[in-house]
Amino acid sequence: MKRLKRKLVMAGIAAIIAVSGANARVRVTLQGAGASFPAPLVTAMADEYRQETDGRVTINYQSIGSGGGMRQFTEQTIMFGMTEAFLSDETMKDIESKTGGKAFNMPITLADVVVTYNVPRVDEGLVFDGEVLAKIFLGEITRWNDSKITALNPDASLPRLPIQVVHRSDGSGTTNLWTSYLSKVSDEWKDNIGFATSVNWPTGIGASGNEGVAGVVQNTPGAIGYNSFAYALLNDMSYGYIKNRSGNVIKPSFDATSAAADIELPADTRILFTDTPAEYGYPVAGFAWMLCYENMEENRAIRSKEQAEELIRFIIWAITEGQEFSEQLGYARLPQSAVERNKEMIRQMKWNGEGIGMQILER
Repeated sequence: MKRLKRKLVMAGIAAIIAVSGANARVRVTLQGAGASFPAPLVTAMADEYRQETDGRVTINYQSIGSGGGMRQFTEQTIMFGMTEAFLSDETMKDIESKTGGKAFNMPITLADVVVTYNVPRVDEGLVFDGEVLAKIFLGEITRWNDSKITALNPDASLPRLPIQVVHRSDGSGTTNLWTSYLSKVSDEWKDNIGFATSVNWPTGIGASGNEGVAGVVQNTPGAIGYNSFAYALLNDMSYGYIKNRSGNVIKPSFDATSAAADIELPADTRILFTDTPAEYGYPVAGFAWMLCYENMEENRAIRSKEQAEELIRFIIWAITEGQEFSEQLGYARLPQSAVERNKEMIRQMKWNGEGIGMQILER
């Protein structure tokens, strides 16, 4: 009898140890870094997700810019990157040759850029089109009462005030979106300037970050710049409406940004839908992507299957339930087409050949 009792006690202790070990294994910290634009949203999602998992999963995200996120992702010092500029064909091919699998660019939220300005006695709502914006940023339209601006705003009292262009001095996903739009609406811009996270600006003064551009615009009568929509709203800046490709004047809004992305997307979602064909879509909008590896064990920053699985679970939550936080924080929701493309990529994610993405989605 004593021997039986001892066996039962030892079995109970072993069970407790096993449960404790299981709990320890599922406590995971996920490390990410990249774009500053989605940082408030990713941080809010991380806080909520930690509560959703009873503290088992912690997400640490460093806001270091899109370029830094892409660099650390390819260097494999983080588990996921965030960027407003998708990975290039060259980078994608290089990753595939080294890891035997794809790099995925998965949309997590939508980015939108508005034209901000400081014109005395003129508030929000000046109307612009692509031609006028390109000529302003090329330095060809130099005064606010230029006939091309007044033609779009017949009821506005525009002064004969010099235009001071303000642009980002640092590499930026916001600049990537803005110059992508200008390249699509102006052949002159496309041929001479192009688009990238940093370009050789033909005119204007540079300032660092959304806050730098906003500061110069707000303190300089006659200034014009570009900022994320969320930042313009938060700082009570005057911002313009833009006539889109369909000829509709679009007031920036969450719905208009989401509508811009509600188009046929390529399987890898690597598309800049600036100058969107969507009839009521806002024309200066794009995705903010999360970067992940198809063969997750090939990312040196991910050291266990448990970490890989928890990262997949977080991504699924972020593109579904986590979207509830978007508009609360000044972001537009992902369209369903982007959610479905994300799920197609998640189904391909593996750990040592095991289709863990597919398994988690089907549970």
